[in-house]
Parts: sequence; structure tokens; C-alpha cells
Amino acid sequence: MPEIVWDATLYDKQHHFVSDYGADVLQWLAPKANEYILDVGCGTGQLAAQIAKSGAIVLGTDASSEMVANAKTTYPNLNFEVVDGTQLPYHEKFDAIFSNATFHWIENQDALVEGLFKSLKTGGRLVAEFGGNGNVKSITDAITAATGQLGLADKVLTNFWFFPSVSIYSSLLESKGFEVEQVWLFDRPTKLIGEEGMYVWINQFAQHAFKNLTKEQAESIKNLAVDILQPNYYINGEWVADYRRLRVKAIKRQPQTPKGAFGSINY
Repeated sequence: MPEIVWDATLYDKQHHFVSDYGADVLQWLAPKANEYILDVGCGTGQLAAQIAKSGAIVLGTDASSEMVANAKTTYPNLNFEVVDGTQLPYHEKFDAIFSNATFHWIENQDALVEGLFKSLKTGGRLVAEFGGNGNVKSITDAITAATGQLGLADKVLTNFWFFPSVSIYSSLLESKGFEVEQVWLFDRPTKLIGEEGMYVWINQFAQHAFKNLTKEQAESIKNLAVDILQPNYYINGEWVADYRRLRVKAIKRQPQTPKGAFGSINY
């Protein structure tokens, strides 16, 4: 996962649309009372709290200690732990796993999916939504164009997100033992808050791109990228980001009996 500094308070104030949209994914999860549910990448805990309202027993995990500290303060009656998504330590503990806006940050997808599979009970379900193929392409294109104009293209990182297609992610889940039950790639134009909304978005979510630059160089790129985006994405006084989301539901089925396990059967 890229080295991102998360401002949990700003995240709640400026980017609460992340959890607002995530509430819709809960319909696919359909949590039930007394189920054990793991929320991977729980952030500041809003969706974990919504899951808990069903009567389910929720554990929220996040790689960011700042996010987890905020979640513990806001929801002291719920359980939260600092755990990297690629190092889940659980074994057949959960009836369901939920995740929103997290998987696209994780580089080691094999370790993530293997950990998810191991953490679920047989028959358990995974419901997740994250950036899909083409997500925020206008923003990444603008950053690339800005770096080119400023002669800094060789210093900027642009490949730290994982935005897969339907076929790529379905194949990955199936290769680790999951059965994919539902999958949906869709456009979700997302309004950003305030006149500085696009700059704030780039500053928070794309900060890893500028790790090899001076502060002055990074600011120049961000400001030019915003200028490039403004004609098409600043509409009626509001910024819009071109989000595309991949939503998936997969099941950990009972292992199939190997062929020939019952010997020869004559009919």
C-alpha cells in the first residue's frame, strides 16, 4: 500500500461521500443479527457502525492507526484494530467480510484475497466495492499532462492504484477459491465539496504521486492539473470526479469432493 498520510478529521469533513456511497453496498451484504462480520479498511468507522445496527458483531480493521483511533473515539462500543489488509491473522472466523473504497489501495492482491478467503467460514460471503477499470481517469490524465508540461514526468508516480476490470478481478477471486456470485462495474460521477474540492482531492488521495518532488514542484503540478480539469469537471460551481466502481459479491463454498472419491458407480 502506498505511504499515505490520512487526516481522519479532514477525511470525515471533506470526503464523507466515501462512506455515504458505501452505505448502498450494505444492501448486497444484508447483515443479520449475531453474524460475525469483518470490515476491512473501516476508515473512521461509519459503515461498521451501520452494520452493527443490524445486530451483527463487527470488527473493523484498517492499516491507518489515525483512522482506527478516530473510529474508537467515535464508536467506543465497537471493536477496531490496526491490521494491514495483506496480513489478516484470522482463520475461518467470520460469516461475512465487507469492504468499501479500500482494495484499490492494496498492491499485493494475492495476499489480500488469500487472507479474505482464510478469514471466512465455509459458506461465508465477501462483499466489496472499490475503484474499477477507468476510475478517476480524467484526474490521472490531468496530472500526467501537467507533469509533461512542467518537465517533471520522470519524477511522478502514476501506477500505485489497482483499478481492475470485471474479468481480472473475477478471475483473481476464483483462482483463490471464491465463487463469484455478482459483479458490477459502473460509473459514479461524484461531487466534491467546495471551490477547492478538486485540489483537496488530489492533495489527499494522490499524494503518493508526488513523493519524489519538492513541495514547490508538487504544488505546481496540482494547480496546473486543476486548471486542466476545470473546463469539463467544474460544473455549475461544483467539482465532479469521474469515479467508476467495481462491486462484487463472492462466496466461500464447501470444498468440492474430488472426482472419483466415491469409487466406480455403475448405472
